[in-house]
Amino acid sequence: MNNLVFLFMRRLRAPLITLITVYAISVFGMTLIPGRDADGNVWYMDFFHAFYFVSYMGTTIGFGEVPYEFTGAQRMWVTLSIYATVISWLYGIGQTLAVLQEPMFGRLMRLRGFIAHVRKLHQPFYLVCGYGVTGSIVVRRLINRGIRVVVVDIDQDRIDALELDNLELPVPSICADASLPDILDHAGLQHPHCIGVLALTNNDNVNLSIAIASKLLAPRRQVITRTNAQVTTANMASFGTDMIVDPFQTYADYMALAARSPHKLLAYDWLMNPHHRTLSSAYKHAPGRWIICGYGRFGRALAAAFSAEGMEMTIIDPSPGNLAALKNAVVGVGTEAHTLEAAGVTSAVGIIAGTANDADNLSIIMTARELNPRLTTVVRQNLHENGLVFRNSRCDFIMEPGRIIANRILAQLKTPLLPLFMEHLHQQDDVWAHTLINRMSNVVGDRELDSWAVQVTAQTAPAILAMLDERPVSLRYLSKDPRQRDRQLPCFPLLLKTLEGVKLLPGELHALQVGDEILFCGLSPAKRQMEWSINNYNVLHYLLTGEDPPHTLLARLLRRGSESGA
Repeated sequence: MNNLVFLFMRRLRAPLITLITVYAISVFGMTLIPGRDADGNVWYMDFFHAFYFVSYMGTTIGFGEVPYEFTGAQRMWVTLSIYATVISWLYGIGQTLAVLQEPMFGRLMRLRGFIAHVRKLHQPFYLVCGYGVTGSIVVRRLINRGIRVVVVDIDQDRIDALELDNLELPVPSICADASLPDILDHAGLQHPHCIGVLALTNNDNVNLSIAIASKLLAPRRQVITRTNAQVTTANMASFGTDMIVDPFQTYADYMALAARSPHKLLAYDWLMNPHHRTLSSAYKHAPGRWIICGYGRFGRALAAAFSAEGMEMTIIDPSPGNLAALKNAVVGVGTEAHTLEAAGVTSAVGIIAGTANDADNLSIIMTARELNPRLTTVVRQNLHENGLVFRNSRCDFIMEPGRIIANRILAQLKTPLLPLFMEHLHQQDDVWAHTLINRMSNVVGDRELDSWAVQVTAQTAPAILAMLDERPVSLRYLSKDPRQRDRQLPCFPLLLKTLEGVKLLPGELHALQVGDEILFCGLSPAKRQMEWSINNYNVLHYLLTGEDPPHTLLARLLRRGSESGA
C-alpha cells in the first residue's frame, strides 16, 4: 500500500501543485476584488465564500453568483479563473489516467489485491509455483477435491489461462518470479493455513530456490518439487525436501514394470492414473528384447532400469561416444529403416522412441511399425502442444513428463499410504497382482478407481473412537452401506498400517485400534458414504447392531450396564 501511495503521489506531484496554485490564486483574487451588497455598499468576499464559489465554479457545476451579484471586475476575474481551473483539472485528470495505465502501477495493484486475497484464506491451501502442464493438472485435481490453491507463475499467459479455466473455486494468482523469497511470502508461504509448497516450474534452479526458501522460512511445511537433473535431485535431497519427482527415472521404472509384470503395471495404473488401461491390455505384452532410441538422460534411466531387471535391450543413438561402453548398440537416430533393421527390429518385442525431438520420435515409431507390426510401441512426447498428434499415433504408451509428475504428486497428496502400498506392490509376484486386478475390476468395472485413507483418531474418525469405548469395531463395518447395512459399498481395503507393521489386503475381521491407518480403493461415492460411518456415531451404531442408538448419555450408560450384566 505504501508503494502505491508513493508512486501515485510522485507521478501526480506536478498536476497537484498546478491545481492547488490555480485554486489559491483564484480564491485569493476573489477576496481582493471589491463587490456590492444588496444596499449598494462596498463588500469584500471572505475566504470561505470565495473557496465555496471557486470549488463549484472549477468543476463547472454553476450554482450562480453568491452571496450577492458580482460586479464587472469580479465577473472578469471569474472568467479567467474558469479557464484556469478547467485547464488544470484536465491536466490533472489526464496525468491520473496515465498513471493508472502504467504497467508498474498495474503490477502493484495486482500484487496488493493478490496479497489481500491470500490473507483472507481461512481454509488449508497449497502454494503451487508454476502453472504449466504439471501445475494445471495438479491445480484442477486439487480444486475438484475442494482443496484451495494459490498459484505463482512468471508467464502472464499462463496466469491468463488459469483465469479462463473456469475452476469451481477461486484461485489467487500472480505473475511473478517464484524464486524470490518475498514473492513466496506474499503468496502465503508463512500463512498458518498453508499446508505445502509445490515447485513445478520447468527450471531446476528456480525449483531449487523455492525448496531452499521454503525449508528456511517454514521448516515444517511440506515441500514437493520436480527436477530434470541428478545433481539437482541430490542437492534437494540434502536439505530434506519431502518429495522429489524425476519424470525420466519415474517413467523408466514404469516401463521396466510394464515389460516385466503387466498385471503389476495395471494395478499401478489403476491407482495412480485416472485414465487407466483396460484389463485386456495386460495380455498384449510378451517377454523379449527391447530397442531404446536415444541415449540421453531418459535413455540412460531406461537402460539402468531394464538392466536391473535383467532384460535384453539394444540402444540406438547418433553419438558414437555415448555408445562406446555398450555392447548392443547401433549408431543412428532410428528414423531410417536400415538403422532399425541393424538393431534387430523384426525380432524385438518393443521399441521406445525417447529422443528430445517429437518429430523424430513419431518417425521412429511409424518406421518401426511398418517393419514389425507386432511391436509394443512407446513414444516420448516433449511438447504439450503436440498432444493431438501423439494421441492419434496409436502408440501403446505415451511418455508425457508433465502428466507423470502430476500423477505422482497427486498420489502423495491424496494419502501417503498410497506410495507405501506401491512399494509393497513391487515386492509381490505378478500372480498376486493379477488377483488384485480382478478384484478391482469386479468392484469398479471400467469406471475410475479412487483411493483414500482412514485414520482411527479422534480428529479423523470420532465415531469409531466413541464406539470403541463400548464394543469392538471390525474392519468390515466400514465397508457397509450406511443406508442399508446388508449391502457392501463398492470398495475394499488395500493396506492396513498398525503399530505392529503393514499388512496388504487385510481381512475384514481385523479389530480396529486407535492409530490404525487403512487404505481403501473403490468408487468415489463409496468414500463419501464411508465418511458418514466414521464421523457419525448413530450411523456406526446402526451398522454394528442394526438398531437405532440410545440418544442420551443416561440411556447409553443404562444400555451398557445391561449388556455387561447379561
